[in-house]
Amino acid sequence: MTEAEAIKFKGKFTSAIGRRKTSTARIRLYKSGEGLMVINGAEAKKYFTEEDLFSIINQPLKLAGLVKDFNISITVNGGGKKGQAEAVRHGIARALLELNPDLRASFKVKGWITRDARKKERKKPGLKKARRAPQWAKR
Repeated sequence: MTEAEAIKFKGKFTSAIGRRKTSTARIRLYKSGEGLMVINGAEAKKYFTEEDLFSIINQPLKLAGLVKDFNISITVNGGGKKGQAEAVRHGIARALLELNPDLRASFKVKGWITRDARKKERKKPGLKKARRAPQWAKR
């Protein structure tokens, strides 16, 4: 059992939901924390091993200057790692807006408040993919 799994956050929290593609992230921001972030029972660095994905989830906290002010509990499911990271970023931005509405302008410019609804287009009958038709042969 790791240190992150042993930690059970207590106290009042602000919750929000972030979504991207087919990923959904449920965020809980616990006030008066020391900067711990637990994702699906694992430490955030261990869950998002790639540095660019870890930096994506920290963007709203860095912009607000609140990296060490909250303990964050995150449950994320669906999609791939990149979609999950962007869903977490969306949820954290929405939770921070509940606490401090003054951040709205800076988050809106970055595009972190808007839910990015782009999904993979469905495959159509008679085609190989969504739009890719079979190769045409003259003879």
